[in-house]
Amino acid sequence: MWNMIWPVLIVVAANTLYNISAKSTPEEINSFASLAISYVVAAVCSLILYFVTAENRNIFAEIGKTNWSTLALGAAIVGLEFGYICIYRAGWKVSVASLVANISLACVLLIVGLLMYKEVLSLRQAVGMGLCAVGMILMVK
Repeated sequence: MWNMIWPVLIVVAANTLYNISAKSTPEEINSFASLAISYVVAAVCSLILYFVTAENRNIFAEIGKTNWSTLALGAAIVGLEFGYICIYRAGWKVSVASLVANISLACVLLIVGLLMYKEVLSLRQAVGMGLCAVGMILMVK
């Protein structure tokens, strides 16, 4: 059971820090300069964790194992982080913006799972999507 819970706890903790940080990004700094600095920190942390956790510490061999998804993930991270900075600069409340974005994401991923991965959409999930849509409408009004 713990193997199922600890990754969720990490995601929740990291997302909490992420949203607090995005909301606290000074408006005076260029968003992309802020992101570049953040990526330097992320790269250093990732390299340290790679060398701590890797059995074979040949990073060049790891680079050879990548495919399009590694590049797409990097581009997606830039879009995600830039979007959140813009959301908060536009005046969204931290308690609402993340919830609206994540509910929207969950609904989109249900459709992606259905179309791209042949997952089954149950009646309960469809009703849940509808309730999420109603909840978002109530939140943003």
